[in-house]
Amino acid sequence: MKNLKYLLMAVLALSLSIIGCSEEEEPFETITENDEPRILDPIFADGQNGQMPLISEIDRDANLTMELVVTPSAYSTVTWLIDGAEVHEGTELDINLKAGTYHFKVLVTTDAGKSTYREGTVRVNPLAGDPWSTEQGFERIIVPGGTAVLYGDNLNLVTGIEMGGKSISDFTFVEDAEGNYIEYTVPNDLSVGQYRVLLADEAGNDYGANTVTVTKSALVTEGASRANPNSEWRLSGLNMDQIASLTIAGESITSFTEQTSSELVLTSPNLEAGTYSMTGKTSSNTDVEFYSGGSVETEITVTISSEAVLFEGHHYVSWAFEDGNPNKTFNLIGKDVFATISAGSILGIHYSVEPADVDRQLQTTSAWWTMLPGTEAVMLSEDGVVEVVLTQEALDLIQAQDGFLCVGHGYYVDKVTLK
Repeated sequence: MKNLKYLLMAVLALSLSIIGCSEEEEPFETITENDEPRILDPIFADGQNGQMPLISEIDRDANLTMELVVTPSAYSTVTWLIDGAEVHEGTELDINLKAGTYHFKVLVTTDAGKSTYREGTVRVNPLAGDPWSTEQGFERIIVPGGTAVLYGDNLNLVTGIEMGGKSISDFTFVEDAEGNYIEYTVPNDLSVGQYRVLLADEAGNDYGANTVTVTKSALVTEGASRANPNSEWRLSGLNMDQIASLTIAGESITSFTEQTSSELVLTSPNLEAGTYSMTGKTSSNTDVEFYSGGSVETEITVTISSEAVLFEGHHYVSWAFEDGNPNKTFNLIGKDVFATISAGSILGIHYSVEPADVDRQLQTTSAWWTMLPGTEAVMLSEDGVVEVVLTQEALDLIQAQDGFLCVGHGYYVDKVTLK
């Protein structure tokens, strides 16, 4: 009986506890506009190797959609930006973008002025059969009134081009051994800046084609990374007629052999073999720019070498040509030259890639297309140098099989050196 009494008392206490809880007020948010803003969902990836993360990849017939969960939600404004321009405000985004790669940013700002953001890239892929063009090299850096090219797919369908709100009617579709591309004249009145390109077809449909950068600066695109001491040095690029001086190893060069809007020819300084930094100034005292490794810099590293130059030019190579075509191979160094070379010498083949080509590769062979001993096919993705050690076996093969060739596809032989 005593135990029953205690049990009834326990049940009564529990009942009062439950009633007390049910009579409490509903929980309320204690976050204020003074709290730090946070993006709770989705979780954005981090970039790697200095590159921004890929936020989303979609086809151009799908919308870019996203919903953000933020805090303090009652005191925050969410702003969405594409390529730096505000496109929407609110926690949900639903937008259609043309094919191309975009800079994406979402900004969360509280009423107290505190903010946080996430950014990255959004890639919108074209559909099969769409006219499409993407960056291959430095061809997307253009000058007002100049001639430029667009590489891509299905460009024969293009009937109109627009950039910076300006229509371009002066363009030609070209199809040759080097690929398919559009050659066009840049509008004279296009201001300096970055612009998205639109391609139109006969039915009036518009297609994205990424961006171009308009510059009026002197930009060296080729030839600046290597020179021989006290020798002719040929640089090419954009607005080259603006260059007033180049400075390397403290020596300023102001006298040039030739100078046009696309080329500068000078005598390189008589320096010892090594690497040196080079800068430049234009006639308006602005910095000369250099295209190197996919980016534009105002200072470039130059390698000075005392190597003997066996060939210098710009000879395209592709095995897509028929036999007898001079560009089927590179065969411009006679076997008599190799007869004087000592075993162990190093042949340097300086090349630049053809942006329109794919599956580029370079091989060194005898004139009978026998691969030189100790060498292999080299896949090419950017401009560079292939070095070949000329063993006695390789030199004997060149003599026995009528000479030396560079074969393969998708590149130019710009210089061949010997050291």
